[in-house]
Amino acid sequence: MESLAAPERTEGTYERLCWQRHDADLALAYPRGLSVDTRKTRHPAGLWFDAVAAEHPVTFVEELCRHHKGEWAGRPLLLEAWQKRVIRAAFGWMRADGTRRFRIVYVEVPRKNGKSELAAALGLYLLVADREPGAEVYSSATKKDQAKIVHDTATAMVRASGELRRFVKIQRNNLSCARLSSKFEPLGADSQTLDGLNPHGNIVDELHAHRDRGVWDVMDTAMGARRQPLTIAITTAGMFEPESIGWLQHEHATKVLEGVLADDAFFAFVACADDADDWMEPGTWAKANPNFGVSVKPAYLAEQAQKALDQPSFTNTFLRLHLNRWTQQQDRWLSVEAWNACDVDLAPARMRAREASLEGASCFGGLDLSTKIDITAAVLFFPATGEVVCRFWCPEEAISARAKKDRVPYDAWVRDGWMIATPGNVIDYDMIRAEMVALSKRFDMRQLAFDPWNATQLATQLSGDGLVMVETRQGFKSLSEPSKDLEVRILKGELLHGGHPVLRWMVSNVAKIEDVNGNIRPMKSGETARIDGVVGLVMALSRAIVEPAGRSTYETEELCVI
Repeated sequence: MESLAAPERTEGTYERLCWQRHDADLALAYPRGLSVDTRKTRHPAGLWFDAVAAEHPVTFVEELCRHHKGEWAGRPLLLEAWQKRVIRAAFGWMRADGTRRFRIVYVEVPRKNGKSELAAALGLYLLVADREPGAEVYSSATKKDQAKIVHDTATAMVRASGELRRFVKIQRNNLSCARLSSKFEPLGADSQTLDGLNPHGNIVDELHAHRDRGVWDVMDTAMGARRQPLTIAITTAGMFEPESIGWLQHEHATKVLEGVLADDAFFAFVACADDADDWMEPGTWAKANPNFGVSVKPAYLAEQAQKALDQPSFTNTFLRLHLNRWTQQQDRWLSVEAWNACDVDLAPARMRAREASLEGASCFGGLDLSTKIDITAAVLFFPATGEVVCRFWCPEEAISARAKKDRVPYDAWVRDGWMIATPGNVIDYDMIRAEMVALSKRFDMRQLAFDPWNATQLATQLSGDGLVMVETRQGFKSLSEPSKDLEVRILKGELLHGGHPVLRWMVSNVAKIEDVNGNIRPMKSGETARIDGVVGLVMALSRAIVEPAGRSTYETEELCVI
């Protein structure tokens, strides 16, 4: 093990992506050479950055809030550089109408990084300094006792600050400012009532501990009457539960950061160790903990790491609490970052032009036929160039409900031509058949792999249309080799996918299952995860591996008898 002296800190992948997103938006919001005060913007959503608004909460926290326990008790709450960056980004971005851009600020860091103090201080800011008359601010949790942790911290901050005591009144489970008619209270699912709320601010500490999404949804839906309501969720990683609100928000955050999903109202900052990091190395501890060497003591983490090494049952606890890694989760299989590096993102028109350039080329296909109410995917792989052509279908009447459930923009994908909506509330297999026949006429489709479950009738029809249909079951025997082949192609940057947004979303959803012999196959990472396009691509690769690109010599050369 290395020295316990604090190493030079490197940012983890998601932390780096957070600031890359911020910088990319800044580049659009302000053309080169113009002052930030001009409010000129080229951002497609009309977003702009207000440096004054960004600095206001930082000044409030550092000048008015004080520590109330431990070695810093009574001292001003001076923010670390990463905390200032988060606050400035969260409060400085504005919409075209001048209201605050972000409606949810999601901050995920390990324990002892000052989460509760930061949440409490921002709750006080929303109470008295956010220019919202009659502000209602709540610290919410499934249990009121949990919600009181942040509220009690805020109360102690008021007691420790002579300035705040002048205009914030302290009562049991209530902080109020009479001149603004505002209040700050703890709220749990076990509170007497959750009716009649009109929250301006919702502070959620340790979101991973919420056993269900009831309180989150109540607070979210109650904010509709406010100009610029704000939910601040500050949490540590938790245990993997596919339908828990903590995991769902974590997944949404990572996909926004990776560029898989676009959500201009959602700010995400996630500090954690990366998959390949050695969890016994101090450099890894520093990467995961932005307050390493400040509130997170290197000697303490060294003790905890040694405990995890000596007691394997404690390892997951160490990874979760101190390296911010969600534990007992299925491993995400494919790296979205590596996927993005394979190819540039093409606009729909350019994607169609690329398809046109492939006409007549040899390809292999995979058809993952869903139930009639789900997504169906067809993927063609062109071995000579490594290019991919996709088709996705979804029932038209299910788009709104599915977009809400899966939290992805199906309607935008249909509008932009990335997905095909079939009329009615079930998939129209005749449309799929017609499209596959049309594709077989445009390209030299050598074989089309299909899963016999739920697809026998369509496969028979397509065979009658002249397509070479190959039954491909969804087991290790059929899918392991092409799954490994897909991994290699992605890591080598040999897959030209054009940045298809539906396929990229499915790549972000896919996990893998492995047997005792090291065979692998794709599987869903959660109940709402969709991976049909990845399965279709693996099936296409399964045929390309069996029969390499190009026709057999026996088909293209005349028979020669010697």
